[in-house]
Amino acid sequence: MCRTRYRGRNRRRGSALIAVLIIVSVLAALATSALTFNVAAQAETETSRKGLRALYLADAAVSEALAEVVTRTALNETVPGNLGSHGNPLHLAGGDYWAQITDNGDNTYTVVTTGSIDGAQRSIEVLVRNTAGIVFDTAVYAGNSDGDSNYELRFSGEDGQADEVSGAIYSGGDISIEGDADVDGELQASGTISGGTGIEGQAMAVPDIDGMNYSVNNDFDVASLFASSTNEWDSLGGYADQMPESSPAHIFRRNASDRNSENNSTTKDDYYLEDPYEATSGADYRLSLTGTMGDPGPSGTDKVYFIDGNLWIHNYGAYGFEATNTDAEGFRVTFVVKGNIYFSDNVKLNDDDNDAIAFIAIEDDTVSDSGNIYFGDPEFGTLEEMEAYMYAENNFFDYNLNSSGSAEVKVMGTMSAGNQVSIERDYTYYRRRRWYTQHSKLEVEFDSRLSDGTVSLPGIPSQGEADSFEVAYWREVASN
Repeated sequence: MCRTRYRGRNRRRGSALIAVLIIVSVLAALATSALTFNVAAQAETETSRKGLRALYLADAAVSEALAEVVTRTALNETVPGNLGSHGNPLHLAGGDYWAQITDNGDNTYTVVTTGSIDGAQRSIEVLVRNTAGIVFDTAVYAGNSDGDSNYELRFSGEDGQADEVSGAIYSGGDISIEGDADVDGELQASGTISGGTGIEGQAMAVPDIDGMNYSVNNDFDVASLFASSTNEWDSLGGYADQMPESSPAHIFRRNASDRNSENNSTTKDDYYLEDPYEATSGADYRLSLTGTMGDPGPSGTDKVYFIDGNLWIHNYGAYGFEATNTDAEGFRVTFVVKGNIYFSDNVKLNDDDNDAIAFIAIEDDTVSDSGNIYFGDPEFGTLEEMEAYMYAENNFFDYNLNSSGSAEVKVMGTMSAGNQVSIERDYTYYRRRRWYTQHSKLEVEFDSRLSDGTVSLPGIPSQGEADSFEVAYWREVASN
């Protein structure tokens, strides 16, 4: 019997079928993967789109926060800490946003914003810097507002009597560093610099005193308060107009009779910074704000005292005055004088960390000799140490100190003027048939606390545009 065998062909048919099934399975798997990938890609694109929209919302929130900082600062108003919140957001273009604004106390603000839409969130952090600056950003500042082409800010001296400055210096004219004078700080001049290196030919803005409008923007108008003063004798020196201790103006005496020669040398009333309610024993007399607003109640710290007249730190029985406040609130005041300020005695702070004083002399348009600071005691030589920020709208005259007691004067703060800082510290004297030249050493140690925000004082004038800001950095941060 003959049999036909088909075993090989059947094997081949079975193999082909398996191959087809494998191909179909692979194609099905690929199709499923392609579909899954397409869905995932679409989801990822949607998530990315939402995230981008959230970032745009956060960026829009930055713009709004910056506008708030600029506007509030220009109006001298408090910048709000928040614009909306996570629980109570602001709305824009179908999404939400909020911002947190932190005043760092050093002319900078940290702004953190968050944008949110359909569950997607993105956050941005920005550091904003106020570039206007303040008048007390430099150790010595001379604006040369009169435009004197011959003006030169000069530091000199030899050996141990050479001038020393620690801090930045600006001159609206030239700067000259001669002899052994030592300056450790940045130099900038609208003119030239000799004896040192720095930025030449670049001017710096003069503070806007008119814009401060101190006659209105003050806490205590001292002359108005003295309308109710009484004329009394005190061991501080002769008869003078005085205020009761409950008055914020009790730290002044007006037109003291034992200093009539000083009073007669000026046009306006003369106020002497001295406290008749504090002890007068010892070399330094005390100035205290305690009780200036009564008890209970705040003291006179963190206030602007406006004086329409002249202010003297000058007493025949004192070497200096120490500012203190036994209420433990600190002694932080700004004295604005529409006239001249005369420094003949030391001014010291009780608490070098928390106390601060600014003296600002502004011009009186009706008095030619006004807006000046006269610095020095050529007769008795008791001026040796100043812990203060000082600014004269007109000129700062550093007297020719020709007494051995003032062979060296140290300023821990600033010496500044809208026009000129006139430093004339060389004097000649005759001894044993010979003439000698002596240089009275000036040492300025810049107090950076106002500039860096460590301490604050009210009523400080700014330089440049008050609403001048720049973004120091911009970065995306993790959303909370």
